[in-house]
Amino acid sequence: MPVMHFRIQWPDNSEANCYSPSQVISDFFTPGEDYPVHDFVSRAREALNIASERVREKYGFACFVGNGSTRADRSRGRTVYR
Repeated sequence: MPVMHFRIQWPDNSEANCYSPSQVISDFFTPGEDYPVHDFVSRAREALNIASERVREKYGFACFVGNGSTRADRSRGRTVYR
């Protein structure tokens, strides 16, 4: 199963590395696009849940590493998907 590593940039210009156990994340985000944090978290949660279920279907267990990537500081404002 192809994994995907992606980077996000917070409004304070700090960056975070994220992981998805599937490339489904690219269906939910456009590189360089700004997203309000609540929208980003919602999209990321949905995409990573789908990715985790794909892992469950293939290997018999869900992937919780990717799900941990949905934790975000909602007070930061907007994020940029890279």
